[in-house]
Amino acid sequence: MTDDILDRAADAALALAADRPWPAVSLRDIAIRAEVPFAELYARADSKHALLAHLSASFDQAALAVDYPENSAAHDRLFDAAMARLEAMEPHRAALLAIAKSEGPLVSVARFPRIARAILEAAGVPATPPRLLAMTAVWARVVQVWRDDEGALNRTMAELDKRLKQMAAKLAKLGAGF
Repeated sequence: MTDDILDRAADAALALAADRPWPAVSLRDIAIRAEVPFAELYARADSKHALLAHLSASFDQAALAVDYPENSAAHDRLFDAAMARLEAMEPHRAALLAIAKSEGPLVSVARFPRIARAILEAAGVPATPPRLLAMTAVWARVVQVWRDDEGALNRTMAELDKRLKQMAAKLAKLGAGF
């Protein structure tokens, strides 16, 4: 039941963010739109930030659910995990961009290490500190490209491929490769 309330509230939050400025959306507005009791929503997510953390975790699940062919290369697994997350985000592009813009870059970027960890772990690459730092930087750059790459995401995929190759080369030089 908890996930259902949070999932419904997350969907409502995205719908509201697409319709009006995110700062003008209250947690009560989200509960009303989701048709869930405000007290129950508040008990599970006492702020819009907590609700966005749940939403981010649901996008992480798309990366974590990718099934990889046996013996596939780490680059390919990382690429697939990151793209699965981006593809889960894609239908909500307008709302996510509106939220990110209103929150400011520091709030959005604060989620990136958690996202990077999920992508690394989804790909079966242990999230050591150097890898986590590198994947966080890759994700930050790829999201910048994704913001402006509507449609087939060709630019996003090319940027992700390029940045993952750079990451692997730099980590190998540090002895932290995969």
